[in-house]
Amino acid sequence: MPDAAPHQSLVCAKAIPSPAAVAEAAAVLRSARKPVIMAGHGVARTGNAAVLAAFSERYNIPVATTFMGKGVVSDRSPQSLGVIGFMRHDYENCAFDQADVILSIGYELQEFTPMRINPRSDKRIIHINTFMPDVDAHYNPEVSIMADVGLALAALAKALGAEPLLSAGRGARIRELVEAELAKGRQSDAFPLKPQRIVNDIREAMGDEDIVLADTGAIKMWMARLYPTYAPLTCIVSNGLSTMAFSLPGAIGAHLAHPDRKVLAVMGDGSFLMNSQEMETAVRENIPLKILIWVDDSYGLIKWKMDMDSGSHDCVDFGNPDFVAYAESFGAKGYSVKSAAELLPTLRQALNEPGVSLVACPVDYSENMALINSLGELTPALCALDEL
Repeated sequence: MPDAAPHQSLVCAKAIPSPAAVAEAAAVLRSARKPVIMAGHGVARTGNAAVLAAFSERYNIPVATTFMGKGVVSDRSPQSLGVIGFMRHDYENCAFDQADVILSIGYELQEFTPMRINPRSDKRIIHINTFMPDVDAHYNPEVSIMADVGLALAALAKALGAEPLLSAGRGARIRELVEAELAKGRQSDAFPLKPQRIVNDIREAMGDEDIVLADTGAIKMWMARLYPTYAPLTCIVSNGLSTMAFSLPGAIGAHLAHPDRKVLAVMGDGSFLMNSQEMETAVRENIPLKILIWVDDSYGLIKWKMDMDSGSHDCVDFGNPDFVAYAESFGAKGYSVKSAAELLPTLRQALNEPGVSLVACPVDYSENMALINSLGELTPALCALDEL
């Protein structure tokens, strides 16, 4: 039809929270000794990061985000605890160990198992999201507010009033430990590069509003835990279905949505080889796809889990092509990092030049088990502290 035009999108009315549920939630929070907020992807998806940040600041409640919620509270905020959901007991878990009330906002069960934050099923949970919670033995909310997240937080703030809440503290010790890991990487000139060094250099190369897509694999664990994130949806992780190789088409989509920002697909060699043909799409469509590959000639996360569970691994190693030649075969530019000092300038060059660029960087994943061992030593002592 020559006169056809796109249909106008519908504007959905925002659901208003139940006054009774809000009053009940306020009463639970007022009775709490050490409340903590868990913020999930729903906060970012509904555009309510600023509302959450203001709420946590007003009542001085520490906030941990899920992997998919990274950035809904800036890592510069004194309320930020970092990210919850690592496969072992991490620094942020200590805030949940001490908490008596969890205010869960925009969280879905698929983001990570709640057993990690409520192993004894003894926490009082308030659930705020646009839909009913999925429940299990470790996530059975006492109060559920099904409404627009922003409207629910505004109503809850009105019900709480101006008086401060008791708080588990601002998590300064937790932030110190995370920063110490990044500093370790920043100071390391080891080659192959330590994961902490790669995370630090990515952060140095990217602006606050630039977008990183962290693919599934061992790289996801390091990026989710350590990459400082200052705005919602600027560090994107697939942690529902945990789809490998999503970051290549995802980065193309992110650039089309935000052509004014730098966009970087960060991935392991295993996930890259699953979907590397997207480079041809980007070259053909003149989309400045930028790729950083952590090269270890292995399925690193599977190896990591095997080593944790049984102390050994098998059938996870493979051979790789010459990544520079491979990129050039698509008409893209390729770079191979030969020393720790080369990564940051190479990454900046790739991000700032036109066209499709790939950077291949060898990574030392012996740090994986070193991290597990260090968490086992540090976390019990940290969690014994009265105040975080």
